[in-house]
Amino acid sequence: MTTALTAPAGADTAWAGPQPGEDPLTGQLDHWLAARGAELVTIRRHIHAHPEPSHSEFETAALIMRELTVAGLRPRLMPRGNGVICDIGEGDRMVAFRADLDALPLHDLKDVPYRSTAEKLAHACGHDVHTTILLGLGLLLAELHEQGELPGRVRLLFQPAEEAIPSGAPEVIAAGGLKDVSAIYALHCYPQLPAGLVGVRSGPFTAAADTIKVKLSGPGGHTARPHLTADLVHALGRVIVDVPALLDRRVDPRAGVSLVWGSVHAGQAFNAIPGAGEVSGTVRILNRDAWREAPEMITKLIRDVVAATGAEVEVEYKRGVPPVINDRMASAIIAGAAGAALGADRVVEAEISMGGEDFSYYLEHVPGAMIRLGTGIPGSDTRHDLHQGDFDVDESCIAHGIRVMTHTALAALSTGAF
Repeated sequence: MTTALTAPAGADTAWAGPQPGEDPLTGQLDHWLAARGAELVTIRRHIHAHPEPSHSEFETAALIMRELTVAGLRPRLMPRGNGVICDIGEGDRMVAFRADLDALPLHDLKDVPYRSTAEKLAHACGHDVHTTILLGLGLLLAELHEQGELPGRVRLLFQPAEEAIPSGAPEVIAAGGLKDVSAIYALHCYPQLPAGLVGVRSGPFTAAADTIKVKLSGPGGHTARPHLTADLVHALGRVIVDVPALLDRRVDPRAGVSLVWGSVHAGQAFNAIPGAGEVSGTVRILNRDAWREAPEMITKLIRDVVAATGAEVEVEYKRGVPPVINDRMASAIIAGAAGAALGADRVVEAEISMGGEDFSYYLEHVPGAMIRLGTGIPGSDTRHDLHQGDFDVDESCIAHGIRVMTHTALAALSTGAF
């Protein structure tokens, strides 16, 4: 994957400094984005057209390495070559920013020049936008550092495999991505908000996302004589109905626990009780303590329910990702930064999502916050949702994201809160 980028006219024009009454950072951002914005859109479209699957983001990582190196930075590849870590600036205090690189195994259904060139692979979650914003942030902060205007250090984490289990965040941490980091920030595309708005929330932000499979077995037989069998279909029905209901009474409702079955299989004939069957689903939890207790509790509930049916049971409970719990102070810093960058009226309260996000792994080690970046077209009733083949963004969101994250970096380094 190679880029053929042409800087827009005026890209090398020196900034004349703030005009009377103008905020210095706002003026510098305006000038920088006017000069480099078109180039960044080109990069985003190139990444969108050349998506790579989880754990195989080698060309995307190479592109990032090239762009950061040209800017005079010293990025380093992660051990497998599919992620990038880059430090900017000097000083004892350091904050980190994370973007994810991987695409989803979906067909790109859009009729646009930058449509995916890969079969059944598309950036349908906005990771191309996240990557472009973090790259833009790095290029801008490099210039601020050269001018002596970066009051500390910033680490850029370009992470592979957010969409996979196991995911890439633990790999970044193992590679030293959080060493010396005092706080971490990220954003995520959100088509339900128009471009120009961001959603911020302290506390629970996204849910833990685990998977569970229950396998039942027993003597099958004729439906005329269920008393001679374990009646697997009936037993599966008990698991499907009773376990979520009992779980609701075993966990504090404020913990936000949701067990939803998505697949059930048993039998072939209408008049034969099968000897095996299974049901599988997801467990989503907003509370960190409840998430830690969930495997043992849910497994016991299932065994207790099945015991009365006479069936044999095997439970496969697999961890996904922890819940994202935004730190109160980190949320306040990024909310204030977003207000300074876009205007206080452009910052709204984010909704809690029951989806999973492996940004949570970083928050197990350092405080931080994730925000939602509006990507919808203002005034449009159409909202192409995440994880759909027609997902796309209003590309003005790239500039908005860079503005917010630049203000966040400077505020986080200047406040001394971490």
